[in-house]
Amino acid sequence: MAKELELKYGCNPNQKPSRIFMKEGELPVTVLNGRPGYINFLDALNSWQLVKELKEATGLPSAASFKHVSPAGAAVGTPLSDVERAIYFTGDQELSPIACAYARARGADRMSSYGDWAALSDICDKDTALLIKKEVSDGVIAPGYTEEALEILKTKKKGGYNVVQIDPDYVPEELEIKQVFGVYFEQGHNNIKIDESLLQNVVTANKELPEEAKRDLLIALITLKYTQSNSVAYAKNGQVIGVGAGQQSRVHCTRLAGGKADNWWLRQSPKVLNLPFRADIRRADRDNTIDVYISEDYDDVLRDGTWELFFTEKPSVFTREEKRAWLDQMTGVSLGSDAFFPFGDNVERAHKSGVCYIAQPGGSIRDDNVIETCDRYGIAMVFNGVRLFHH
Repeated sequence: MAKELELKYGCNPNQKPSRIFMKEGELPVTVLNGRPGYINFLDALNSWQLVKELKEATGLPSAASFKHVSPAGAAVGTPLSDVERAIYFTGDQELSPIACAYARARGADRMSSYGDWAALSDICDKDTALLIKKEVSDGVIAPGYTEEALEILKTKKKGGYNVVQIDPDYVPEELEIKQVFGVYFEQGHNNIKIDESLLQNVVTANKELPEEAKRDLLIALITLKYTQSNSVAYAKNGQVIGVGAGQQSRVHCTRLAGGKADNWWLRQSPKVLNLPFRADIRRADRDNTIDVYISEDYDDVLRDGTWELFFTEKPSVFTREEKRAWLDQMTGVSLGSDAFFPFGDNVERAHKSGVCYIAQPGGSIRDDNVIETCDRYGIAMVFNGVRLFHH
């Protein structure tokens, strides 16, 4: 390992010189392939912390898909159903637990994950490397790689794919320092431990939190700890299914994340699963086409006649009524918020996306209204007392 690493440039090509370095000791990362940049390392170091904490909290192999210093997806390595395999486009290849975790993390929001940075809590194996190889991705960080996995990854991007190995035992200094406009900022590292002890204070009439809901709430909260604030995350089946990041208004976070969760569920509908795609369509074009098909704009695409670019025959329109009927079947969703809900409108929006469990800090002057709104829909809500802002 080295003490410093020169980078091509900073956030933008005009921002030179650029490097990462340690004031004391050596860098905890080693570049095994490629040449990661400034934003790559921001994604790598944030995503590594997320997956490390996810594994510590759940005991399961964990993965994340990062874009611009926020997760597009995060998940633990539970087995995939046939429908999940279909919507994540894994094919019928073998999937180890860590490969399942990455398939879930990458597949939650495929539009946002395009060109992602991947993070793995465990050693990257052949199954995971083969999944990553199929996708448009900038790089991966993991505590290690099997020889076979590393050789697979080295063939990606004409040999330039970024592969970073991190020391899993590395512990950062207690104080964090950064500079903005020549001014230094210092704060203690966010060492708050997110575990089931934060899920004890259920403030609603419904006190029931099944084990799966607890797991999903922990996944949502740990994901939020490394998401640009304000942020809200929806989770189900051991994975985040919608992230709303960096919004100034909390209800806009809830709407944005809810829209992504809806998209995830709509992709599992028979109408989407049975779309007659052309065999030669590229993966990214297929993802974009599915997004357009689900959207309200698809009527225009059909009328324009461009369906022939993507399908072997013209699909019928996915009507608003059909979509709503399918969405009404989604339930058991967990939601985490990095700060308190100021109004009950957040709960109203969350309910439309099947949310049954909520974890948030509490502390709003309108907490009574938020609790009352939860009680109206039978939602169980926890006040965890912990704000998770990340900037």
